[in-house]
Amino acid sequence: MLIGELSRKTGVRAHQLRYYEAQGLLEPSRGASGYREYADNAVLTVAQIRKLLDAGLSTEEIRFLQPCVTGTAPDLEPCPELLEGLRTRLRALDEQIDTLTRSRQALRDYVEATERRVPRDSRMSGAE
Repeated sequence: MLIGELSRKTGVRAHQLRYYEAQGLLEPSRGASGYREYADNAVLTVAQIRKLLDAGLSTEEIRFLQPCVTGTAPDLEPCPELLEGLRTRLRALDEQIDTLTRSRQALRDYVEATERRVPRDSRMSGAE
């Protein structure tokens, strides 16, 4: 199938499909006309890519894990690179969450400290 048909079947725009190809996630062949031609299983591959992106994985991580990906869920087969890749990504997310939590608390502290300095009359009336 051509890129337009794959786009219609998956709901993914053609430029995104070309990006997935550039990232090594999709491998179309080239027809005699030079157009990209996708195998029928490209619909499944695109669905897998979208779901893994929704899980917060990068295209680089997805490319690394693709040999372990099957099914529409997608299901992940327990191959060696899969578990270590997922654990690495999970650790990175935990670190980001910790950083964001600290930042949120620091901002909350600044807001509370600043609010305490607002004259009492202004707080009650909702004045500027």
